[in-house]
Amino acid sequence: MTPQTPAPAPGPASGPPAAPEAPAAAPPRDVLRRLAAEPAVMLAAGRALLLQVAHPKVAQGVADHSDMRERPLDRLFGTLDFLTIVAFGTPEEAERLGRGIRRMHERITGPGYSGNDPDLQVWVNATLTDAALYVHERVLGSPGGDLSAAYVDQARYVADVLGCPPGAQPADLPAFRAYVDGMIASLEVTDTGREVARAVLWARKLRWLGPALWLNRYITAGLLPPRIREQYGLPWGPRRERFLWFLLRTGAFGYRLVPGPLRRAGAPLLLWRSRRRLARRARRSAAR
Repeated sequence: MTPQTPAPAPGPASGPPAAPEAPAAAPPRDVLRRLAAEPAVMLAAGRALLLQVAHPKVAQGVADHSDMRERPLDRLFGTLDFLTIVAFGTPEEAERLGRGIRRMHERITGPGYSGNDPDLQVWVNATLTDAALYVHERVLGSPGGDLSAAYVDQARYVADVLGCPPGAQPADLPAFRAYVDGMIASLEVTDTGREVARAVLWARKLRWLGPALWLNRYITAGLLPPRIREQYGLPWGPRRERFLWFLLRTGAFGYRLVPGPLRRAGAPLLLWRSRRRLARRARRSAAR
């Protein structure tokens, strides 16, 4: 399930045995960092989220345990903080944060699902990896090849931090493509999944962001696989498709004119802000 970032805890939790520990040393993260630092990757954030909750178990877990409806921005920042720390933070920070999330996920259980279920961890991480590659290859028109293969290899670290068992994730780019295509072809969106999608795309607490929410709905619907979009009941058609890709290609042309190092220069600021938010959560947690 989409990670909800807890306040870092000082020590092991009492109660049931913890999930498997994350590896202490991080693998190479140069390509992971390169794509994670691209602002354009956020265009496919809605695609990733709706693919996640297209899985019935993920959707039920979110509906039962998430406060996304009441605190949508907190949930967004929590996920972004986790991904930022895993990509750009130290291995010790990533391990500590992953350990806290695994403890929290032990409490996320219900009929047929568990927050630490490796199958769900693999799928959620696959949607995040797929989103980055979709923007890199399809929207920006950048060549995939070796870079995409290296990204898939390095992005496995995200689920590894959450205790995903070794060998559970697709081993290489062809295996990853086959896995994602197979999942998209087999998923059946439930009523619960549609309710979660409505809560995200028409967030009541963010109505003051009206035009931005409309644009997010439009882009998210357009970037979803047609089979999944239809199951969510999101309106679409040839005219919307043409206009969306006109906007994306026009934007991508201007985006590529900006040198890559300049586009990615904000990564240190993202890391600084994530560390500050996590420190505030830790202080609030300690004060309780």
